[in-house]
Amino acid sequence: MDASVGKWFIDILNAINEINSFFETFPRKFADYSGNILLKRAIERNLEIIGEAVNRIIHKQPDIQITSARQIIQLRNLVIHSYDSISDENIWAVVINHLPKLKSEIQNLVIENFPDFPLIP
Repeated sequence: MDASVGKWFIDILNAINEINSFFETFPRKFADYSGNILLKRAIERNLEIIGEAVNRIIHKQPDIQITSARQIIQLRNLVIHSYDSISDENIWAVVINHLPKLKSEIQNLVIENFPDFPLIP
């Protein structure tokens, strides 16, 4: 497997970990998220990175299966191109429900395909 794919896996994990790290400072509550423009923009930026990395992975290595890859890429496009129609509720649902699953899936892909890569907790 191409080493650039491994780098993109790590980019995804780094972005997820960065999002999670924000909640060491801010409460993990929707009301606190939706009322904090700085937090919202930081999370959106990391979701852009995740979507771009997934897009690059599936184009470089189409045989890699990432659950909801198309939806992840669509979210990236929405954040970048339709920023005025972003729903706080939808972004929050991604953060709470989907990122933990994606993190686990990507960690497993790294272990399977790049066993020498150090994993970030």
